Amino acid sequence: MNFLNKLERKFGRYAIPHLTTYIIITYVIGYLLNYAFPSALGYMTLDPYMIIFHGQVWRLVSWLLIPPSSLDIFTVIMLFFYYSIGSSLERAWGDFRYNVYIFFGIIMTIIGAFLLFVFTGFSYFGIYGLSFSTYYISLSIFLGFAMSFPDMQVMLYFLIPIKMKYMAVVYAVIVAIDFFRGSIVTKVAIVFSLASVIIFFFGTRNYSRYNPRERKRKNEFRKAMSKGKAQGYANGAKHKCAVCGRTELDSPELEFRYCSKCNGNYEYCQNHLFTHEHIK
Repeated sequence: MNFLNKLERKFGRYAIPHLTTYIIITYVIGYLLNYAFPSALGYMTLDPYMIIFHGQVWRLVSWLLIPPSSLDIFTVIMLFFYYSIGSSLERAWGDFRYNVYIFFGIIMTIIGAFLLFVFTGFSYFGIYGLSFSTYYISLSIFLGFAMSFPDMQVMLYFLIPIKMKYMAVVYAVIVAIDFFRGSIVTKVAIVFSLASVIIFFFGTRNYSRYNPRERKRKNEFRKAMSKGKAQGYANGAKHKCAVCGRTELDSPELEFRYCSKCNGNYEYCQNHLFTHEHIK
């Protein structure tokens, strides 16, 4: 992620803060438009044919107003859920990284739609326009959060306690089934829309862990980590963020992890795990 660090230093000031709020607002606007003008949906889809040959350039962005699902009570609950995890992810990664993650997925979705049109020549693309929707953009937020905080427990529909990693597995299986059973349109939509998730997953994997010397260093690190947990802190806390100083006693909802890239036994809360400067 060194390339991303360089980009952040150069363009970080242009990042849009509170991006999750704007995403939810676009969904709300989309639901209102769909309710007030149901026929307008056909003029909002991402349709390369209509963009190129009929000059309907607004379709490049109007598809973002199409909600990921129909409106019911569960949709309202899911909007609150996505707002919560999206805002948490934004705080954990920082505005710039979160912006890159979301906008990269949006841009890749547009590229995928145009490539499909170019190589298939679908002049009736409007039939498949809804395949390139905000559903996978919303899903990318969920999967990004699950990969960052796999052991965090949430209350599904405010009733069922479940860890994020298990929910992510279920969604991944559903997407895989859709991919293998779906048409070429579905396959392209999934791959390009979730490109940011794929790149994030492989970009954050540390393949050097298979090196024997790296394994030895990891074992020494785990011993130091276990020793730190056993000792605890003066107020009885077992975890303390090296940046903000908060413990699990101050904020029980926080998750703490040790950073293997820092030189020493340093632990960070979820808000500073990805944004702190590594101690060498």
